[in-house]
Amino acid sequence: MIVFVTGATAGFGTEIARKFLKDGATVIGTGRRKDRLSKVAQELGPSFHGISFDVGKRSEVEAAIASLPAELAAVDVLVNNAGGAVGLDPGPSADLDDWDAMVDSNVKGVMYCTRLLLPGMVERKRGHIINIGSTAGEWPYPGGNVYCGVKAFVRQFSLSLRSDLLGTGVRVTDVEPGLAGGTEFSQVRFKGDEKKAAAVYKGARALTPEDIADTVHWVATRPAHVNVNVIQVMPTDQALGPLAVHRTS
Repeated sequence: MIVFVTGATAGFGTEIARKFLKDGATVIGTGRRKDRLSKVAQELGPSFHGISFDVGKRSEVEAAIASLPAELAAVDVLVNNAGGAVGLDPGPSADLDDWDAMVDSNVKGVMYCTRLLLPGMVERKRGHIINIGSTAGEWPYPGGNVYCGVKAFVRQFSLSLRSDLLGTGVRVTDVEPGLAGGTEFSQVRFKGDEKKAAAVYKGARALTPEDIADTVHWVATRPAHVNVNVIQVMPTDQALGPLAVHRTS
């Protein structure tokens, strides 16, 4: 099995790669940080092949995928993991650069990698696109604005692909984690403010990258006739809250 994992330099991506490698797969891991990708490759061993590019830049994605050697080109599983949130400002004061960054990684990256690897899967009559969405794609919150929007895109894109691929043998799954720690997610969101990042998880037991890697591996290893459309995962310390109501005094 050949597994292509975007954003493999940390968090979910590294653990997803590790999980498939333990199962005997060959993993192509991507990331923008060449130094970090080299360290991950050294840690995970010879069956991990790192390739550095920015998933949000179409020309880089095209060049990277075109450069895959023949023995790695027949990708069986694509895990669109690269993404994340930048900023938590309300809409009227949000930074447009933050919004652009979220669209580039969470939307464009998913589109580009999927479009370029999907024809081969259809031709081989097998394959699996696994997109890492978020509970934010269904349950909005203040300051979530574009992040919630891009993860809603991931959900609908996944479900629409399922319709497109009916009869091809290619599967599509949207994995939607809730509160998850042990990653760079909050550090990136709060632009390096460690205190704010730590406060997100204070007093709660969050999901771990290993939990999400286990979920991704599970959906990918179901029998070929079984497609898990959407799987939403939260820690037991998280649940749905009441709708907000503004009241005048």
